[in-house]
Amino acid sequence: MRRRRGGMAVSAYIWLIVGGAYFLIPLLATFLFSLDSNQTGKCCTVASYTWVIHNGEFWHTLKISLLLALETIVISLAIFVPTIYWVHLKVPKLRPVIAFLALIPFVVPPIVMVVGLLAVYKGTPSWFYAQPWGFLAAAYVILAFPYMFFSLDAGFRSIDVHTLTEASQSLGASWPTTLLKVIVPNIRAAALAASFLTLAIVMGEFTIANLAAFQTFPRFLQYVNESQAYPAAALTLMSFALTWGAMASLLLVGRRRGTRAAFVAGGR
Repeated sequence: MRRRRGGMAVSAYIWLIVGGAYFLIPLLATFLFSLDSNQTGKCCTVASYTWVIHNGEFWHTLKISLLLALETIVISLAIFVPTIYWVHLKVPKLRPVIAFLALIPFVVPPIVMVVGLLAVYKGTPSWFYAQPWGFLAAAYVILAFPYMFFSLDAGFRSIDVHTLTEASQSLGASWPTTLLKVIVPNIRAAALAASFLTLAIVMGEFTIANLAAFQTFPRFLQYVNESQAYPAAALTLMSFALTWGAMASLLLVGRRRGTRAAFVAGGR
């Protein structure tokens, strides 16, 4: 038995090393390529990173994409958390219907969806139609629908919604209080997972922003990739690090709030 466990441990380490190499070797190759430069002709230079940092378009498009990601996360959570909660509590028969609707963004190509959205939203106020905070946010909420629904649905299925609701209302809590102070803390992990996926989608979405003629971070990345090879490699690594940094910040915020809620509940 010990030999078998030892063999399983060794194989697990081997697969872990193989998986790590699969992800890290391309990043290392991209990093080494980004240290080269046509201007200096030297191997180890940070000229590409300096060019990206001092490029005003980089910071402008990055700000737009990050704000769009935050807006999409807030709107999606505000829509889907109460909806899924009500479906699990009152109308569980509608869950397969919503699950089927959540698969539609996977079936409809983004290029088809953006053409349809441009036709549907034509004639709306300019602050919505001509601004990324309106048109792109609405499109990204649709793209995030599957990831939001299935992540939150898994979170709601892992808790006893009926018991928590009845216990909360028996103590005199209203519906908003029950949702915000009882249900949401129990699905915090699912909400964070959905937020991570939404952030990754918005930071990497190119087709809709390009066809709608909005200058976002993926469009800037594509432009640099077509015009300059070495800065494109540096920009790719920087965008990768920024995305993971944003995800880590969301995770830290969620953990702090969860710890605070647990502490208050324990004090009572």
